Formats: sequence, structure tokens, C-alpha cells
Amino acid sequence: MILTSNLSKKYAGNQVLNIETLEIPKGQSFGLVGNNGAGKTTYFSLLLDLIKPTTGHITNNNIQVNESEDWKPFTSAFIDESFLIGYLTPEEYFYFIGELRNQNKADVDALVGQFEDFFHGEILGQKKYLRDLSKGNQKKAGIVAALIGNPEVVILDEPFANLDPTTQIRLKAIVKDLAETKGITVLISSHDLLHVTDVCERIVVLEKGEIVKDLQTSEATLKELEAHFAN
Repeated sequence: MILTSNLSKKYAGNQVLNIETLEIPKGQSFGLVGNNGAGKTTYFSLLLDLIKPTTGHITNNNIQVNESEDWKPFTSAFIDESFLIGYLTPEEYFYFIGELRNQNKADVDALVGQFEDFFHGEILGQKKYLRDLSKGNQKKAGIVAALIGNPEVVILDEPFANLDPTTQIRLKAIVKDLAETKGITVLISSHDLLHVTDVCERIVVLEKGEIVKDLQTSEATLKELEAHFAN
């Protein structure tokens, strides 16, 4: 589904990402972990063609992302609140995303209605603009907006940050359902080793822009990751 080949990114001569090859198959729940500056957000930004690679490329379903936009209809993401439109209410924003993805209001209402528990009564019907919501509630709105329009690939950067424990647990159930039930390819970056091992069947560790571990998740994975980052 997603194939990375000879990919590198440099800023002012400093290399921040260098991945020779990385293949993520369709329907996999894939976790990317690493310390600050490891290259996680850089990789997602390259995958979404928000920045250009220095060398190499990424293909998404055989489409090279920096040469064509044909991957956009089946790919969605929530990286940070800059993806939101602050002067819209959540409902207006959901309908706007729905229009972009050829979904009518009834389609959007049906999808959003599945997430009442996740929203916890704090998103819909509040007559608040997105910019006036808490960081956690902005994140909830952004994550659900990324699920509008039946995407085949969903990319979430630090989705568990700023969420309370109840919402984190509900989000883990949502992510598991996407990959296990719906066959969606889910990519998550996170600092939280416990959450990422709970929801991802495969975890890649980045250090200084390079892959240093590629693990199939098992009962031993969390301890292996904790030992790695403790050194």
C-alpha cells in the first residue's frame, strides 16, 4: 500500500530523515515511535506531500505522492490543529470535509453520529467555534473529520496527546476497529509506548531519522521498547 524508497530530507545540510526502504501493507495498523526530533512528523509530512523530499520518494497505492494528487481521495490525516478551520463550528467543519469527499449531509451525520461516546457531549451542539475548543476537543474533532468519506489510509500524528484517559481508551477502540474490521491502513506516531503497543500490530522506531527497530507487536514489545528508550 505505502512504499518508501531511498527517502531522505535535509534542512540546511542537516539530515533529518534517511529511510532506505519501508513497506506498509494495506490494512496494517502501523506505529511510528521516537524521541523529539527523530523524524516522525517529517515522515508524515513527506507522505502527505506537505514538504518535498531531498532524495527518493513515497508511493501510496502505486501513486508517487509528490508527483500526483491521485492519492488524496482515499487518504486522510490529522497532524495538528492547523488542519482545522478555526472560524467554523465542528458541524460546519464536518460538512465542509464531507463536501470535499463527496459526502452529503446525511452521510456526514451518520458517520459523526457513531462517535457520540468519543465526543462525550463536548463537540456537537455547543455553538462554539473550533478555535474556542480545548486542545483535546480540537483533536477529537480533527480525528473524526479524518474518518469522513471512507478513506483507505488514515494518518494520525500524536493522537493520544491532550486527551483524557476515558477518551484515550475510546480512541484505542476506534483505531483497532479501523484496521481490524474495516481493513483501513492506519499510521500513528506517538510518544506513548503503552498506547501504541495496544493499537498497532507493527511498530517502527526512528532515531535521528533512521529506522533502528521494526517490530511485530507481541506481549514482549512494550518491555523491549521501554528498554530501548531507557538506555
